[in-house]
Amino acid sequence: MSDLPTFSDLRAFLAHCEAGGDLLRITAPVDPRHEMTAVQLLALRQGGPVLRFEGAMPVIGNLFGTRRRVAAGLGVSPGGVGALGEFLAALRAPAPVRGLGDALSRWPQLRAALMTRPATLRRAPVQAERLPGLEAIPVQTPWPGDAGPLITWPVVITRPPDEESLSAYNLGVYRAQVIASDRLILRWLPHRGGAAHHRQWRDRPMPVALALGCDPALLLSAALPLPENVSEFTFSGVLRGARVEVARATSVPLTIPARAEIVIEGWVHPGETAPEGPFGDHTGYYNAAEPFPVMRVSAITCRRDPLYLSTVTGRPPDEPSVIGEVFNDLALPVIRAQIPEICDLYLPPAACSYRMAVVQIDKRYPGQARRVMLALWGMLAQFSYTKMIVVVDRDIDPRNWDDVLWALATRHDPGRDTVILTDTPMDYLDFASPSAGLAGKIGMDATTKIGTETTRDWGEVMRLDPVHAARAAELLKGLKCV
Repeated sequence: MSDLPTFSDLRAFLAHCEAGGDLLRITAPVDPRHEMTAVQLLALRQGGPVLRFEGAMPVIGNLFGTRRRVAAGLGVSPGGVGALGEFLAALRAPAPVRGLGDALSRWPQLRAALMTRPATLRRAPVQAERLPGLEAIPVQTPWPGDAGPLITWPVVITRPPDEESLSAYNLGVYRAQVIASDRLILRWLPHRGGAAHHRQWRDRPMPVALALGCDPALLLSAALPLPENVSEFTFSGVLRGARVEVARATSVPLTIPARAEIVIEGWVHPGETAPEGPFGDHTGYYNAAEPFPVMRVSAITCRRDPLYLSTVTGRPPDEPSVIGEVFNDLALPVIRAQIPEICDLYLPPAACSYRMAVVQIDKRYPGQARRVMLALWGMLAQFSYTKMIVVVDRDIDPRNWDDVLWALATRHDPGRDTVILTDTPMDYLDFASPSAGLAGKIGMDATTKIGTETTRDWGEVMRLDPVHAARAAELLKGLKCV
């Protein structure tokens, strides 16, 4: 499926970017407190390259600051994201095989399935050396109001008690606050996999590992909203086009990615928490300080001459919002497999990447727009925090705000075409919510009304004859308007 080289580790991906002139080495000193944030955000907003801040331990920033690099991390060119989404949808729900020819045509799917089997290494590159403590890592303090240094791109590795199979592992990207040389606070929300494992360990210490600077396929797998029964370890093999290499951790009973740059190992003890935050978040606001589990560090291993991968989260555009745009296109085939009348779906990055959705449908019967809204909220867990849905017809481009606003202004009646829900699940970081974790939702049907939806004759959309439009283009060819 991949049309790019296999990136076995972060270094291979950086070499690919540098060979294409898409990596900038910054040799001037840059303070990881606040100043580095300004440089990263400016580079991202200008569509700039990966940044490598040179120093005793180089810091890598803006890794996924463009859609092209996110696609490359998935192993495809930007134009191949949709096809990759179709391929992944087929892997999740394969159609019945019809004859030998059909079976042979599915070899890429079989090969992808085989790529999910990890390969265990006896000697892992990430265990070549040890670091004395967390102070040896140049962790950023991103925003002026932040409580302290914050590890922003960790792949946090957990598993259930008494279950060693990698298929049961959870890999999630949760921020980690540094509070001492051997202490971290792990911010995992109750609905995330790490928190679910933590509840299962109950009164026993829980082993945890943080892998820093993983290969792009593993990083993006950990960030994807995968089904609960799909392991990020195994899924990354499909994206990478090669088996993930793993090894046993040195001080905790966990398996870790062998080619990460740094691995922080440790334990979370029952009932041990500390106030995490405040920190700037993807909403553009600082979140409040709240108690989260403390991780006691038992070992920090690393590669020779390790790199530290970092990012900045804030009001979009930021790196997570760029990743979210690509994930939107990647997830569309899976969404369409469950709700077939959806033609396109857009999660505007400016709306924090998931708070709002514009949905284009092939409308065929009255009430269909409402059914789609309720299906998105009820069937797909990733839309439980989407508090606003606008449904439009096929003639409206959901990514064109002029189109969407015209549809709202001419096809939506607030009294008839609005769906309001109350007391539904919501991200507790939404300060507009009347209660933490509970909020309302609004759906707006901006489609043409048909059948019993209206008692009036509907207006006819004005369109030029294509022949006349082509003639106009020919006559005014080369015209430059000042």
